[in-house]
Amino acid sequence: MGQRDYYEVLGVKKGASVDELKRAYRKLAVKYHPDKNPGDKQAEERFKEINEAYAVLSDPKKKAQFDQFGSNTFHQRFSQEDIFKGFNVDDLFKDQGFGTDDIFSRIFGDAMRRQHGGHAGHAGHGRMAAKGEDFSMEIQVTFRDAYDGAEKRIAFKRGGDREELSVKIPAGIESGAKLRVAGRGAAGRGGGPAGDLFLTVIVGPDALFQREGSDIVLPHEVRFSQAVLGGSIDVPTMEGTKRIKIPAGIQPGTKVRLKGLGFPQMGKQERGDMYVRIQVHVPENLNERQQELVEQLAAEGL
Repeated sequence: MGQRDYYEVLGVKKGASVDELKRAYRKLAVKYHPDKNPGDKQAEERFKEINEAYAVLSDPKKKAQFDQFGSNTFHQRFSQEDIFKGFNVDDLFKDQGFGTDDIFSRIFGDAMRRQHGGHAGHAGHGRMAAKGEDFSMEIQVTFRDAYDGAEKRIAFKRGGDREELSVKIPAGIESGAKLRVAGRGAAGRGGGPAGDLFLTVIVGPDALFQREGSDIVLPHEVRFSQAVLGGSIDVPTMEGTKRIKIPAGIQPGTKVRLKGLGFPQMGKQERGDMYVRIQVHVPENLNERQQELVEQLAAEGL
């Protein structure tokens, strides 16, 4: 199935009300329902699209995710089973005399059968086509890979055979996000399509930097005198060393912003920022001269 915008699929504007979505879905689902279009593969594909769109847009949480991430990133994060979880439209079709469980089981396979408790086929149809099961595995990437984007080679078992493929890691991806590799799951049954392979991305930590959403935070120590007097300091960033100014009297915990030096925001042109979190180093051991100077500062009320 393609990754068309769900609002376009249902022919409604973004921000459509619940009733508008329901009316649009019902009208299109009745028009393209397989019972009204026997043997018409194009109508069946359209019916699939319509149901997938409504399954997402009728669920406030899924709709919010779709609105936030857009079509491509949403499909990387959500499997078909995720999309159809909790989806039930039986009441919308009862007065039309259409069945739903069997139709959904046949054209969506396991993803819908687990929701409706149906079977792969029914009397008179024999063994119906069903999509193969999805596979899932974890893929480890470095902090730098997640920042720049990368291409990783992975190996996995499919049908008893070892397979390898290259996977694109999009720049800005967060730990826990899912990547979908279409058609690399289990083989379909009865001529149905193969399942998909879902990769859960695990981003490793960095020795210097911390991540907060699309922002990068660097804890950085300055000397007491630098914190009091201010000045310029060199700090590492993901793009190399940068010189920043710190104001006189800066307080521990203050963050100095470096605009646009954070992670790319997936699906958007913007980038996050980098923040240097200032920490003041308190020396544990002083030589004799330093001890005298600090005592003089103390005498002056510092």
